[in-house]
Amino acid sequence: MSLPKPVMRGMLARRLRFHLPAALGVSILTALVFKYTVTEPRKAAYAEFYKHYDADKEFNAMREAGVFQSVQPVEK
Repeated sequence: MSLPKPVMRGMLARRLRFHLPAALGVSILTALVFKYTVTEPRKAAYAEFYKHYDADKEFNAMREAGVFQSVQPVEK
């Protein structure tokens, strides 16, 4: 008794008919989960930070600490 021959003709097309939409669906789902669990909270955190951020105050603090070579601290 011999084994039946495997059906090779059209096998790639049959497998792609299932796997291609599945891969597309999983990738879109992953992208949406990443967007709403990582990027949106990160954007909100940056917006909250810059809402209260004073760049001039930070510059003056760094200048007084001697961080910059081109700007000397103000003598008091």
